[in-house]
Amino acid sequence: MKGVRFHEQGAPDVLRYEELPDPEPGEGEALIKLSAIGVNFIDTYRRSGAYPVDLPNLPGSEGAGEVVALGPGAGGVAVGDRVMVSGGRGTYAELVVAPADRLVVLPDGYDEVTAAALPTQAMTAHFLVHSAYPLSRGDTCLIHAGAGGVGLLLIQMAKMRGTHVITTVSTKEKAALAREAGADDVIVYTTEDFVAAVKRITNGAMLPVVYDAVGKTTFDGSLDCLHPRGLLILYGQASGAVPPLDPQVLNAKGSLFLTRPNLGDYTLTPKEFAWRSGDVIAWAGSGKLKVRIGERFPLAEAAEAHRRLEGRLTTGKVILLP
Repeated sequence: MKGVRFHEQGAPDVLRYEELPDPEPGEGEALIKLSAIGVNFIDTYRRSGAYPVDLPNLPGSEGAGEVVALGPGAGGVAVGDRVMVSGGRGTYAELVVAPADRLVVLPDGYDEVTAAALPTQAMTAHFLVHSAYPLSRGDTCLIHAGAGGVGLLLIQMAKMRGTHVITTVSTKEKAALAREAGADDVIVYTTEDFVAAVKRITNGAMLPVVYDAVGKTTFDGSLDCLHPRGLLILYGQASGAVPPLDPQVLNAKGSLFLTRPNLGDYTLTPKEFAWRSGDVIAWAGSGKLKVRIGERFPLAEAAEAHRRLEGRLTTGKVILLP
């Protein structure tokens, strides 16, 4: 099969399009022929060296395609099923092995590119608004990077919960996308200080929760947007890692809470995985959740996909096509 690997960590140029051995499914696993592959920031963190990985490394953990073989004891899916792949090991390839219990059989006619966009970003948005901080009607929240892949989905899911949504974006064009997704107030942070804007919008009351995937450049301001006992949910670091923090800062700013969650810890049980995956598949299929596919690249051009994602030049989801 063809796939994209890196043999050393570094810039996007370390990604190589190579001929690789076909994987074989083991106990409880399925082999899937992929038709679409999702690209996520965590892929760039692993490639760049921000996260340690074994080398050589075949990145990617999500996609969609057809089950072509089953390992011993694999249940819940059959050869020929079209599936959403979550938890695959190295989806930047034509074939991938994944746990059968982390596959979701797609309804007839379901778009596989849409399905490939859902496992990481949509399920992350789901746990952020339902579990990390369960939003409710009357809440107001701040969502950074509102025109990004997770941001557009977060806005929509927050609005489903009856929440007033404030979001930040970098350009007027991205502001239009955030408003289209349902944001009530959009702050173009390149022309307006977002902390001052939040203070103005809330009449000084500030916020119970901030969802921050940007990290280094927004972290301090995010804390300043919270009211006493507010929660900062730091779920990414698109601008770089946050420097070490003295916990006394949380005390001084109002007995604040800070969490750094990941999807794996919010899909620990089959029941929880089925809840989140079932919701996002149903919502996207019905049109209740609009999934924006920002850019599509041939698998061989994965390096360019990473360059654009890291440069924050994309909106919505980035997809690779084998």
